[in-house]
Amino acid sequence: MTIKANLTSEKITSNTAEAQNLFSTRRFGEKDGEKILYSIFETLFLIQDKKMEIHDFRDKKLTKKEILKRFEKIDKKFHTKYLVFKDLRKKGYIVKTALKFGAEFRVYEKGTKVGKSHSKWICFPVSQREVSTWQDFVAKNRVAHSTKKNLLIAIVDDEGDISYFEIKWTRT
Repeated sequence: MTIKANLTSEKITSNTAEAQNLFSTRRFGEKDGEKILYSIFETLFLIQDKKMEIHDFRDKKLTKKEILKRFEKIDKKFHTKYLVFKDLRKKGYIVKTALKFGAEFRVYEKGTKVGKSHSKWICFPVSQREVSTWQDFVAKNRVAHSTKKNLLIAIVDDEGDISYFEIKWTRT
């Protein structure tokens, strides 16, 4: 059962029964009226899992190469972020965008009901080649603290391996 989704501008949506079912069972996408709205990371994950195909505004099916090119245009760090998204989803976590929190992803513990409980972490995927300052770290930590979440830094190395570092506030 493949979801037929449409890509218009930077939005990926579907109103098929398959999309509604996958939203209900595995929490892919977000409700947007009658439609399900997908992040670019969820979209590629579902395409690679052979659960989705993307069509443009003329109803032409897009190739994986065309889709990747568009996603990399939307987000210059798409590849690094996608590797983290994919790794966490394959491990059973629910991963949602967190732009309104000032982070890349919200990550829910395994078995958590999205919408009924809060995410445990906000996640910042970074490449090992990316230079970060202490000010960057403190800013990320403040965002996590102000949203009552733990900070999860995901460092992606040149081979695509990911190291996770969880930072949480403690009182002394």
